[in-house]
Amino acid sequence: MLVNPSLLLLDEPTSGLDSTTAQRIVATLRQLARGGRTVITTIHQPSSRLYRMFDKAGFNFINPADFLLDLANGIGPDAKQDDQLEYNGRLEHQEDQNTTKQFLISSYKKNLYPVLKAEFSKVIKTQFLLLQGQHHHLEAVESTNGPPAGLLWWHSDTSHIQDQVGLLFFFSIFWGFFPLFNAIFAFPMERPMLVKERSSGMYRLSSYYFARTVGDLPMELVLPTVFVTVSYWMGGLKPSFVTFALTLSIVLYNVLVSQGLGLALGAILMDVKQGTTLASVTMLVFLLAGGYYIQHIPSFIAWLKYISFSHYCYKLLVGVQYSVNEVYECEMGMHCSVMDFPAIKYLGLDSMWSDVAALAVMLVGYRVLAYVALRMGQPH
Repeated sequence: MLVNPSLLLLDEPTSGLDSTTAQRIVATLRQLARGGRTVITTIHQPSSRLYRMFDKAGFNFINPADFLLDLANGIGPDAKQDDQLEYNGRLEHQEDQNTTKQFLISSYKKNLYPVLKAEFSKVIKTQFLLLQGQHHHLEAVESTNGPPAGLLWWHSDTSHIQDQVGLLFFFSIFWGFFPLFNAIFAFPMERPMLVKERSSGMYRLSSYYFARTVGDLPMELVLPTVFVTVSYWMGGLKPSFVTFALTLSIVLYNVLVSQGLGLALGAILMDVKQGTTLASVTMLVFLLAGGYYIQHIPSFIAWLKYISFSHYCYKLLVGVQYSVNEVYECEMGMHCSVMDFPAIKYLGLDSMWSDVAALAVMLVGYRVLAYVALRMGQPH
């Protein structure tokens, strides 16, 4: 109360107090609530006078705890105690009591449950939006890199095919790097909250996992869409809407795979520092084995490119950008086939569907691995 919090949680603040002091405590809390704060409290054996001070108590003229207990035991609110003692001895008491309980249950489901469910959904949505707002504030900066990239590759064409290929490789690396590092923070940062809420049985681990991953998708996909849309047309890539749509789809595909790997690394290590270190090394390996910088990788280490999602993304981007009949000016006055350009010829663009399948395996495999690691790391 000294730091003037916007939300105040109190656990039985009136327990052990006399009625006068309890009333003063609740009156003070009511004044705090009227000042724009939210006060949530559990209360032990309150009087009806205290109940009338609550904004959300449900009853104003009778203590609801006494009222519900009386009803559940078959005691009418206006009956006298002597009559109840006589009534309790009757043989039909048990049957009437069960009928009353069923009536209370049905009344709750009909009248109170819809209201409580609506309020709970509203609270959960608010918490979700707050968490998403914190998470996506940093991500919003990423989309601002689109115009600089478009200016650096301003209206390049096939006469500068090396530059165009470099832009496509930049797509695969840039939108593999950021989703990976953003996803690493997801589980380690929320681990204390997850352990606490899971220990109280608030929700299933699978519910948390899917909500956490699905909740990130809108901003994870919107930002690369903005980036690619700006830099694609500014960079002078093929002026075809179909080619642009395929390029965007491949980049988004790459984002989902990269995010899955980040979730898996975060769930396995559960440490931000270790996760970012391992991610840096992983992305460096993928960067070098992607097929752009090194075209003659020694055979004993050439297998690295087959585990690099950036390699598959790069191949697909190049494959949809250039056709087999396309040419470029290889020397002054001479034109050569684009497929014979060394950087493209090395990639081998005759197995694009196998590249799609490889990314699909990674997409599913990384996310399954993340869930399994998360479950194994939970206390039993």
